[in-house]
Amino acid sequence: MARDQIDMTPLQSRDELVAWIEAGVKPESEFRIGTEHEKTPFTLEGHQPVPYEGVKGIGALLEGMKLLLGWEPIVERGNIIGLYDVTGGGAISLEPGGQFELSGAPVETVHQTQSELMAHLAQVREVATPLGIGFLGLGMTPSWSRAQIPVMPKGRYKIMRNYMPKVGQYGLDMMFRTCTVQTNLDFSSEADMVKKLRVSLALQPIATALFANSPFTEGKPNGFLSFRSEIWRDTDNARSGMIPFAFEDGMGFERYVDYALDVPMYFVKRGEEYIDVSGSSFRDFFAGNNKILPGERPTLSDWANHLSTIFPEVRLKRYLEMRGADGVPWGRLPALPAFWVGLLYDNDSLDAAWDIVRHWTAAERQALRDDVPRFGFKARIKDRYLFEIAKECLVLSHAGLRRRGRIDHLGRDESRFLEPLERIIETGRVEKFRQKFARSTAKPS
Repeated sequence: MARDQIDMTPLQSRDELVAWIEAGVKPESEFRIGTEHEKTPFTLEGHQPVPYEGVKGIGALLEGMKLLLGWEPIVERGNIIGLYDVTGGGAISLEPGGQFELSGAPVETVHQTQSELMAHLAQVREVATPLGIGFLGLGMTPSWSRAQIPVMPKGRYKIMRNYMPKVGQYGLDMMFRTCTVQTNLDFSSEADMVKKLRVSLALQPIATALFANSPFTEGKPNGFLSFRSEIWRDTDNARSGMIPFAFEDGMGFERYVDYALDVPMYFVKRGEEYIDVSGSSFRDFFAGNNKILPGERPTLSDWANHLSTIFPEVRLKRYLEMRGADGVPWGRLPALPAFWVGLLYDNDSLDAAWDIVRHWTAAERQALRDDVPRFGFKARIKDRYLFEIAKECLVLSHAGLRRRGRIDHLGRDESRFLEPLERIIETGRVEKFRQKFARSTAKPS
């Protein structure tokens, strides 16, 4: 998330919390695709992490991007921490360890997503190369220790850094060493949201297997295909996971709000100050019972910011965020939005995907999610390997994209972006360069 919300409208009732999310409902004609991707910067000389400070640091990179793009800077206590495109809606932000994130503008087609990604990467190279900075398209830094990674000057991250070790083993690894690619998609009604949420939650392990790309830690194989996904299993289980209540009767906007009300908060932002309220619930804050801010009531910005600190495998805000994939090389980035658009934006494919998962139990879905980081396509649910289900879902996605019929200037539809995933299925392998990395002790290149 590039910048925290700044709407200081005071909240009066729970209905306003529900209405804030419900405002995301839109007609299918207005459905858009948002793609976010993170990449890890490293020094071209020496292959070391890039600090924020200095004439060749992350701050200088952001300043250069500001001059190149003309985007509005996001500044915190005098430090540039991101950029925002006032016209198009895209943004650039920093994750805790300097991971460089593009939050893409909402676009109509995957073709536009690819064009946006290619333009961004060309712009980043134009600024970064003279600074001696390159980028890794991996789900986790493969060779550096956590202690080597610099800390970005963002107030919310200081609070999270202090809180994470209290609630899980891998929270700091998540913050400082992982990268992801995410897709954000719309819904046309509450019922449409629920169906898409259920299908994408159940099938999120397929995205994890298809995009598994974090097999090394500190220069050695870690025993996982996606250690980034394993990290999320023990980061903070009060705010992450498969949210089984989404499959229960009565699921809807109100049920998600009730869940979010009880998720522990990290911070409240007032002006430029981040106030540490970690561990306390939004429900208590809403009732005026926060011990740090006694008697104070939250605002709309507090609610929006809080929702951005909840990390289930699929997150509901005013759209649905697919969160199960590792960061990957640029050529495969558009495949993630293509996969989910084909499944979720075509009603026939969505119905068929629901038929695949509708009889899975909460325990079976959880077991699949627990197994996929290590076993990938060899993970099983009921009597089927995930590999078989992934093949079936790719066929459904391909058909959905064909039916959408969004054609580029060469007459190609969006199904062409699934080709890297189809090659993975055909070969039965996730990463062709895994052995190469193993031989070189996983040094970034």
